Amino acid sequence: MKPIIFLPEAEQEMLEAAQYYQEQASGLGYDFLLEIERAVHSIAQSPHTWPVLEGELRRRLIRRFPLGILYRIAPEAVVIIAVAHLRKQPGYWRKRIKQG
Repeated sequence: MKPIIFLPEAEQEMLEAAQYYQEQASGLGYDFLLEIERAVHSIAQSPHTWPVLEGELRRRLIRRFPLGILYRIAPEAVVIIAVAHLRKQPGYWRKRIKQG
């Protein structure tokens, strides 16, 4: 199993989304974080399973929520580039690929 590294921007997106969902309904932010945890664990166990989005970037969709985890497989770890909403600002995360 490869270690997972979140870019700071991706971690911030995840926390902001959890806060947003918690404000919508009590417990929903917690449910969101559980889904993220499950998805990240599945990526760590089998990073090549999820489809290539473009170049070396892959995407793992999140169950129940309109978000996806965008990541790339580095030699020593899996780097989470974004926790991206699927319908807002497509491609905003492209500038992060070089830093990840």
